[in-house]
Amino acid sequence: RVHLVESGGGAVQAGGSMTLACEPSGHTLLIYCMAWFRQTPGNEREGIATIYFNEGITTKYSNSVRGRFTFSKDQRDPAKPILSLQMNNLTGEDTARYYCAADTSPGECTLWREDYKHWGQGTQVTISS
Repeated sequence: RVHLVESGGGAVQAGGSMTLACEPSGHTLLIYCMAWFRQTPGNEREGIATIYFNEGITTKYSNSVRGRFTFSKDQRDPAKPILSLQMNNLTGEDTARYYCAADTSPGECTLWREDYKHWGQGTQVTISS
């Protein structure tokens, strides 16, 4: 099983920046894709960024965050990879609970919730005006 722990949430003013981190553990060798999703009360969980886990380079973003968010993998310690989501120029529409997710099935990395079977508990991000 893959275990995911998010960190780095909190509150920031509009226009500011914040970095979220996700630390996978357990059967990480099985991970093919990782992604960030976010969700607000009463709404569907939205996929916003994904990365091919092994290479840690190829990324894909939703239209809502492209150009403002950067998803990257810190591979300085191969035994403890850290996936970071750098978020810039934040607005009130970015307020949500952010979730890290992992997909262990080979194939294209997508932003579809159904493709991800492993989830973290989430971390709250609140943007104030």
